[in-house]
Amino acid sequence: MPNSPRPASDVPEPDVPQPDVSGSDDAEARDVEVRATAGEGPGVVVLAATPIGDVDDAPPRLRTLLAESDIVAAEDTRRLHGLLGRLGIRPTGRIVSYHEHNEAKRAGELVAEAAAGARVLVVSDAGMPSVSDPGYRVVRAAIDAGVRVTVLPGPSAVLTALAVSGLASDRFCFEGFAPRKPGERARWLAALRDEPRTMVLFESPHRTAETLVAMAEVFGPDRPAAVCRELTKTYEEVRRGGVAELAAWAADGVRGEVTLVVAGAPPRTADPAVAVAEVLERVAAGERLKDPVAAVAPAVGLGRRELYEAVLVTRRS
Repeated sequence: MPNSPRPASDVPEPDVPQPDVSGSDDAEARDVEVRATAGEGPGVVVLAATPIGDVDDAPPRLRTLLAESDIVAAEDTRRLHGLLGRLGIRPTGRIVSYHEHNEAKRAGELVAEAAAGARVLVVSDAGMPSVSDPGYRVVRAAIDAGVRVTVLPGPSAVLTALAVSGLASDRFCFEGFAPRKPGERARWLAALRDEPRTMVLFESPHRTAETLVAMAEVFGPDRPAAVCRELTKTYEEVRRGGVAELAAWAADGVRGEVTLVVAGAPPRTADPAVAVAEVLERVAAGERLKDPVAAVAPAVGLGRRELYEAVLVTRRS
């Protein structure tokens, strides 16, 4: 008699991979974390860079945040509405002003909103907030309050000018705006005379020529520089040359947004005896030997150990 089939309960089931649900909560948490880091979750302050000229430089994520954030804090609400119009965006959140005159007070209010669960977007007129624009105080307040802060990177006049200037970009510093008053500007430039890094600064078109003239007086007429005007816009222009040459070009007037890029100071070469005398003079004034050695050596093109040993030899003689 043939073997009768076993009851269904006795038939072994084939091995079928089963979904692993053990990590589903972790995966969901990771997804929430990723979205939150991108500024898409609640309870966050997002600093977003806006176009510095060409509106097409606005990335998709900026468009989304402008449309969907609970609060958009703008340096100039009129300019923000102009940007929204060009992008074809109708924001669903509330638009508030956030500028240098109300920054201290408004920063706490924005952080309180984020702490309560709002997504707060901070934008400047152009470029990245907090880089010579309002933004630092709200970041500092958020950090102190334990509120999450993130950034939507994007257009930057500083980096754009540096990249197109043709000057060294491996080391650079941003110096903001030059002082308006001639005396203050001269002292400010004097402090930067021996700065070895490429310097980037903003300047009003009406003061560009006089700032370049002052640079020629302090840095020397042949210090390489670039005047970057109307970056990413229709009439973008970059003029390169020595600061005196650029000052002569700018004398007839400059229009538009201006970013200046200036080469760092070349290493000074000096008689070691002069460097030793400078170090000893500073030591006599109360400084510890290693401090003036560290400051003077790179400025005159000497190694620290070389200058330190020269000072010791001079002391013993």
